[in-house]
Amino acid sequence: MSGTASRDRRHFLTASAAVLGAAASAQFWLPGTARAAETPLPEGVFSLGVASGDPLPDGVVLWTRLAPDPLNGGGMPDRTVPVDWEIAEDARFREPVRRGTVQARPEYGHSVHVDVRGLRPDRVYWYRFRTDGRLSPAGRTRTAPHPSREGGSLRVALASCQNWQNGWFTPYADMLEQDPDVVLFVGDYIYESAPSATAVRRHEGTGEPYTLVQYRNRYAQYRSDPHLAAMHANAPWVVTFDDHEVDNDFAGEIPQDPGKQTHEAFVARLTAAYQAYYEHMPVRAGSIPDGPHIRMYRRLDFGRLARLNVLDTRQFRSDQATGQDGAGDPSLTMLGAEQKEWLLRGLHHSPARWNLVASQIMMAETDLQVGEGKLWYYDAWDGYQAERNALMAEFARIRNPVVLSGDRHLTMISDLKADFADPESGAVGAEFVGTSISSGGDQDQTAFHKEWDARMPDNPHWKFVDAHRGYHLFDIRRDGVDAQVRVAETVLKPDSASGTLARLRVEAGKPGVRLV
Repeated sequence: MSGTASRDRRHFLTASAAVLGAAASAQFWLPGTARAAETPLPEGVFSLGVASGDPLPDGVVLWTRLAPDPLNGGGMPDRTVPVDWEIAEDARFREPVRRGTVQARPEYGHSVHVDVRGLRPDRVYWYRFRTDGRLSPAGRTRTAPHPSREGGSLRVALASCQNWQNGWFTPYADMLEQDPDVVLFVGDYIYESAPSATAVRRHEGTGEPYTLVQYRNRYAQYRSDPHLAAMHANAPWVVTFDDHEVDNDFAGEIPQDPGKQTHEAFVARLTAAYQAYYEHMPVRAGSIPDGPHIRMYRRLDFGRLARLNVLDTRQFRSDQATGQDGAGDPSLTMLGAEQKEWLLRGLHHSPARWNLVASQIMMAETDLQVGEGKLWYYDAWDGYQAERNALMAEFARIRNPVVLSGDRHLTMISDLKADFADPESGAVGAEFVGTSISSGGDQDQTAFHKEWDARMPDNPHWKFVDAHRGYHLFDIRRDGVDAQVRVAETVLKPDSASGTLARLRVEAGKPGVRLV
């Protein structure tokens, strides 16, 4: 980062804290922005902050949502509201490069998604919104490198699983200090569980969300976490969902408990959940839901250094197997035919040095049975072994594949094997299963290792396993990927120190991962 950009970032981090507190009442006016007289909007319209996402070499998505009463449906009048936006090359907005007006519509919760184009590659920008004389907090974002750029580096933070009730989102404070170029969030942004009287922080509402308003309220509560808000405002995010954004362990249009949710009721729940997800994420218009369907798998390139393939392992999967025979059924699919073809095409024709795959759930085998026999998690790729094994065969012909996953609420870093049934099988790639931001709370590490270390001999592809809360940080260069497991001392209080628990490396041209 240049000296000018570094100075601007320091100014931004200092100034944005003040803006976060003052934005609700700040007044802003530019010539030509006067509106016809209407009832003034309530105070606090930018209570949910700002975000950016899905960076391209020439553009990025800017996001906000107008919500003066965020935990009660939003609190906006039932009318379309014009919102001005601007993006600049400096934190003081003295060098604006693009500006415009977008309509915040009630049918989308007054959310705003601006797909800005015409920007320069690999540049830091600052952005903000204004409406009805009120100024939003400022955000900072970054475009992707030029498509032909061969070298350079990319810093990626991998996060997942942030349960409001299990703890504070403390790891994001450390992530902010590490200043990643992009944040990859691979699922469980919210949890659909009912409020618990014994939780660290209590969910809003009176039960699980089923309606659009209920899902909006749940997202608004999560967005109110100050560490999460600050991280959204500091770097572009690339997001995908897992199960808890809708319902635990659902598959396609099949709920976890079909005896309690009819198909019609669950389709209505999917429709509400996907719309609320779109309304609160910095994604492009291609992800506007069509009823109970939403397009989330997509591909982003970072020069010729890295290609990121973002999967959707929920909407197109067959129902989970319930036993070992089912796990090997070749008719079962995790990805569906269209997405699988899309993924393989993107991998085989990739110009990138590193081919990253964002998978919500773990791809490597987890054998829970100590000693003889096998016992698997059927909700993960272990329940879809024929498709997983075919994908491993393809990985053997792909340049430097690395899978980035979540879901497990623990760190599990593994070699990806051509055949997990054969301990002598060669590695075809590496997988980093990131731990949770807060889900699971502070675990008893002694008890965890007593249970899981005994399984290591049955899973020789595992290289590192741990159960602290935190995230993973990757520095990607042409010669290798250097990874840090960053963990917080505790998530049971709002602020806590974090540090590096382990360092690992993937060498270019050498499948697998090693501790350093």
